[in-house]
Amino acid sequence: MKPRIIVCGLGRTGYKIFRLLRQQGALVVGIHHKPISGETAANVIVGELYEASILQAAGIEEAHTLVIATSDDELNLSIMMQARVLNPQIRIINRFYNTNLGERLDQTLANHLSMSVVGLAAPVFTFAALGNKAIGQIKLLQQTWPIQEEYIHENHPWKGKKLSDLWEDPSRMLIYYVPIEGKLNLVSAVLSEQQLRVGDRLIIGAQPRIRQPRKSLMNRLLKVISNIRQFQKHAQSVVVMAIVLLVIILIATFTYYLSTKLNTSFIDSLYFAVGMITGAGGNDKVVEHAPDSIKFFTVIMMLVGAAVFGIWYAMLTDFVLGTRLKQFWDAARIPQRHHYIVCGLSGIGIRIVQQLHHSGHEVVVIETDVNNRFVNTARGMSIPIILADASFRATLQASNIHTATAVLAVTSNDATNLEIALKAKALAPQIPVIVNYADPDFAGMAQQVFDFEAVLSPAELAAPAFAAAALGGRIIGNGIIADSLWVAFATVITPIHPFCDEWVKDVAKFADFVPLYVEINNETVQGWDLLETILSPGDVLYLTMPATRLNQLWREEGRGMGV
Repeated sequence: MKPRIIVCGLGRTGYKIFRLLRQQGALVVGIHHKPISGETAANVIVGELYEASILQAAGIEEAHTLVIATSDDELNLSIMMQARVLNPQIRIINRFYNTNLGERLDQTLANHLSMSVVGLAAPVFTFAALGNKAIGQIKLLQQTWPIQEEYIHENHPWKGKKLSDLWEDPSRMLIYYVPIEGKLNLVSAVLSEQQLRVGDRLIIGAQPRIRQPRKSLMNRLLKVISNIRQFQKHAQSVVVMAIVLLVIILIATFTYYLSTKLNTSFIDSLYFAVGMITGAGGNDKVVEHAPDSIKFFTVIMMLVGAAVFGIWYAMLTDFVLGTRLKQFWDAARIPQRHHYIVCGLSGIGIRIVQQLHHSGHEVVVIETDVNNRFVNTARGMSIPIILADASFRATLQASNIHTATAVLAVTSNDATNLEIALKAKALAPQIPVIVNYADPDFAGMAQQVFDFEAVLSPAELAAPAFAAAALGGRIIGNGIIADSLWVAFATVITPIHPFCDEWVKDVAKFADFVPLYVEINNETVQGWDLLETILSPGDVLYLTMPATRLNQLWREEGRGMGV
């Protein structure tokens, strides 16, 4: 009998996971706070997600795995605790936005795996911006590799090429193969020197691009100087008031200096004028015996100067201690060319910014909310931020869109993202535009209608990882090809492991998996050497296989192959 899986919270991501698990043949039951059109009462239990009676109605006490997929961390935590009380042994896949909390729970609780939709989806957005037609990600050799699908068509450069010729390339890792006719696993196709035909499909992992060197301090300084003209408005009011104050001081200074009855030097006149206007005090003897006209002039200067100085001081304080100085500095550091424009510091937006920045790329952020909690995070990485509406032409032009490498519209509002993307395309048709569209059912439609470079749905990208994790194992990558879910994971070879003392090429053909590489005594074995390796206790084998086969192995072997 197949393990019973419960998916709790059938929102955009949860329902996608639910449908995907059912598509793979898993015995799955959903729990949602309201009925779902087209689903029967037996398939979806309706009620409060954290109530014991609702979880029991879904079969929590007999279930093997619970997937908690709501977008509310607090609610997910409540569901998890209630589930563990009802079934202490149940395996829980928990969606958490707070990754620190999720990691802590993973360390504290057995059979608990926290996953983040943002964390799973953000790399795909980043890869798309970098020019990769990524459909997912996989963690290999201490790096995150973008996953791409290659469909062999008439004009494809790989048409007629032997799979064995592609197997050895270290910059590319073959992950899965679906021939146009018949059933032939990848390892068998490689060993038999199968040629690629029109209609064949390949899933490959592409090695991440080499990071670009960061610019020197001198280049950064030159960039600030070259951009000063664009940001005069940030300091214009402060400068104007400073000029007015200086004029008042000079008027007073020359009045005292040129007065024949005062007989004061220019320095004494300046000292008295500044002290009198700023309130710091001065040599009162300068006007002590002055005529009434000079005294009256001094009174006027005191009142006017105090008002102007007070206003200028307040503006200067706001500029230095408030947000204007940061805005000025951010604006002055906007890259001139070859940068990435991220519109919206949403959860996925800040992840994309971090990944691009850590890869050595220059980034500029456009965000409307000055109180956005990720603004300081971005500034902490020295990322320039434009606090304005990205859907305005002037804002995009201020970000130097015409010389940018790509634009990513990743706010939390689908309509806003489309508006930004359309405006960006109107200003710079040649610039690639990557759009975040939360609704997975309409993301593909938006791509087709507007013909952007990529319209991606985080739910669509993350659901396969949740589904794969629910089927068993610590998943390091996943994807879908020809409506079949495949997973990548690592397995430690033990003396009782079914692969122990076997040739990799033999067990790969028998168990229908694709070996990626094996770690032997902290050394990595790949390519043809991998196929000719005999697995021994202590080796760690990284492989991909159909998710349905992983489920069967888990049931039949019962040894918890994933690590």
